[in-house]
Amino acid sequence: MGSPLIPTLRYHDAPAAIEWLVTAFGFEVHQRFDDGDGGVAHAELTFGDGMVMLGSATDSPYGRLVTTVREVGRPTSSPYLMVTDAKAHHDRAVAAGAEIVIELHETDHGSTDYACLDPEGNLWNVGTYDPWQPFE
Repeated sequence: MGSPLIPTLRYHDAPAAIEWLVTAFGFEVHQRFDDGDGGVAHAELTFGDGMVMLGSATDSPYGRLVTTVREVGRPTSSPYLMVTDAKAHHDRAVAAGAEIVIELHETDHGSTDYACLDPEGNLWNVGTYDPWQPFE
């Protein structure tokens, strides 16, 4: 079983976001349900034991409760993506056009981290820190 906590995201161009997350970050499409109008009703992307769910921004009961970075003007939250090789992941994301907002660096707690924006401005933190392991 993967993580029981799964972040959800909304995108104005969910099909492009899925393609970008697969190319830039290495996510795999677990399931995808298109909405019939060129958008995505629901998609599940996996990365190791983790998952994000996403869909197109819509005027629906759920859609009226959440917003997108474009509508707010800046990110309001940030998923953390745990990787084994932050430099390789960083280079892959840069090659796919990620906007790096915090350069690759070593932290005081021994992690190698960076942060970037996806094409719609969602902030992603990426690093080698494993919060499941005791901090020493």
